This record gives sequence, structure tokens and C-alpha cells, in this order.
Amino acid sequence: MCFLFNRSLHFTSRPLFRIHKPSKLAYYFKAISRLIVPNALYRKRLPAELDRLATNNAQHIFDRVNYYNKLTVKTALHPLAPALKDYTFPKKQKVYFFDSQEYFRYFKRTLRVHFLPGDITHVPAEPTIVKSRPIRESNENAVLLKLNKVRHFVFVTDTKPFTQKKNMLVGRGVVKVPHRIRFFEQYFNHPLCNLGQINHGKNEQWIKPKLTIQEHLDYKFILCLEGYDVATNLKWVMSSGSLAVMPEPKFESWFMEGRLIPGYHYVKIQADYSDLESQLTYYITHTDEALAIVRNANAWVQQFSDKKSERLISLMVLEKYFNFTGQQ
Repeated sequence: MCFLFNRSLHFTSRPLFRIHKPSKLAYYFKAISRLIVPNALYRKRLPAELDRLATNNAQHIFDRVNYYNKLTVKTALHPLAPALKDYTFPKKQKVYFFDSQEYFRYFKRTLRVHFLPGDITHVPAEPTIVKSRPIRESNENAVLLKLNKVRHFVFVTDTKPFTQKKNMLVGRGVVKVPHRIRFFEQYFNHPLCNLGQINHGKNEQWIKPKLTIQEHLDYKFILCLEGYDVATNLKWVMSSGSLAVMPEPKFESWFMEGRLIPGYHYVKIQADYSDLESQLTYYITHTDEALAIVRNANAWVQQFSDKKSERLISLMVLEKYFNFTGQQ
């Protein structure tokens, strides 16, 4: 199969998604139900699933596949690399198991694969399936798959007009990593900010009650600071009618954060946060430009809404992985 690389296409319509986070109970029920189906039936369906490419936007599909899986040179895995059959139900990080098995099951169980669950902030020595990776040129050994999606891929329908939202930045989150601490030190008491720490430990003076997603949407600006890797809330913020505010990201996931354009998809602030006030003030007084960013962000999110396309891309990412590791 030929793998092309072209810049991602954009969609123009507003997405329609739920306002609340998905039910984890429903997620686990569906995930466990999939495991009941024999693996052989999934493998039998693989050719038909890949044939869907003919009825999809092939250029866009290939582009995303080659963004997630940047392997261009055949690279053999270590002989002791685990086989798909070796990945069994874990005691921890169950969602990574369920999300990977959703696609692993389409392939022969003897195929070998490196798989790292969790927040990955380095590039592995060998081609490895991960949820996140650093944004840099030489990151091809970190092959992205849509993992922990019950937490990360949450989208909303926001019916409140931008002009009726509060002229403030809202932010709630776990404040442990140094860059989040620095932001709170600079802006916790700022009149344009409603910030709150939701974890206990240090800096108890910053603790405030959690806000629902709906309550966040009362504000024109929502803080999207990376944690250990990507900013978890960025997906639902960009599906809303509010503006995501953040420095340029250092890590990326299936959401392709590395392709987001400052001033086009989100409001960029400097890495030292020094221009936060000027950026908020600018977009408060330039509503047309703010609304343009909202539309562009919504269009970006829309490409992740088609479940069949998402499955096709995921399977093609893995097919390319096995091909470029010399196994197919």
C-alpha cells in the first residue's frame, strides 16, 4: 500500500457533541463486550475494513495515517519484542488495554509490537505504539494511536453565543508540574482570571471547587495548559464556542496538536505567560477575530467525529507499523 504525506484537510461544519463527559460504565461495558467476540472474526473483517478507503477521502486518510505513523524505513524489532498475544488484561491502565485491543484484534496474534501505555514524553528506541509523543522532527519511533479516549476525546455542544460569555479566562486543574505552578503564581489573583486548583497538597490557597464543563462554557477563554503531556481539556474546548488559551504545545496525541496553528486554532501566549493580559484584552475587543478562531477550532475537531474513518485510520496506522517493522 502506498503511504502519502500531505497537509491535513479541514472541515467547515460545527460539530454536534454531548455536553457532558461520556459514561465510564458504558465505556467499560462496550469494551468488555468486544472482547467476547472471537479474535478470528475481527481478523476476517480486516480486508473489508481497509476497503473502506475507496469510499472515504483518501488524501485526508493517508495524510493522517502518515502523521501518526512516520516510519519511512524498514526497522526490525528486537527479537524479544512481545507479540500481540502477550498483552493480557492488566491490573492498572485498563483503558489503554481496551483501546489498543479494539484495533490489535484485527491482526495476527503472533505479530510483535512495542506498546507503552500512559503519558509518554520521550521517543522510544524502537517503533512503539503510544498515546503521546514530543513534537519534534525525529519522533518517528513514537507511533500514535487513539488511546485513553474516554478521558481525552470528549466533545461538547455549546449553545451560548461568544458575545454573551464572561470576558475572563477560566481554569481548573491539578497544579503539580512546575509550569502550571508558575502560571498560578503569576495570575491566580488577576482580575481577568478565575483560576482554581482541584488537588490537595501544596499551595492550598489556590484550591477551589471543581467546575463542570457547562460552567466553563460561561467564559470566553479557557486555559489549556499541558500537564505531564498533552492538555486533556483541549479537545472539548476546541469543540466549544470559547477560545483555548495556551502556549505552543510541546507534546501531541491523536488530536495532532503539533499541527494546530497559533492565532488560527487557539489563542497563543508566550511560554513565560507574560502576554496573557494583552492577548485576552485583544480578543475581547476584536470579536470578529475571536469568532474566526472558534470556527477554525470547530472545523479541526470535526474530522474526529466519523467513527468509521477513525477506525479505518487506526487500522491503517497499525498495518503500516507491521509493514515497516518487516512483519507483513
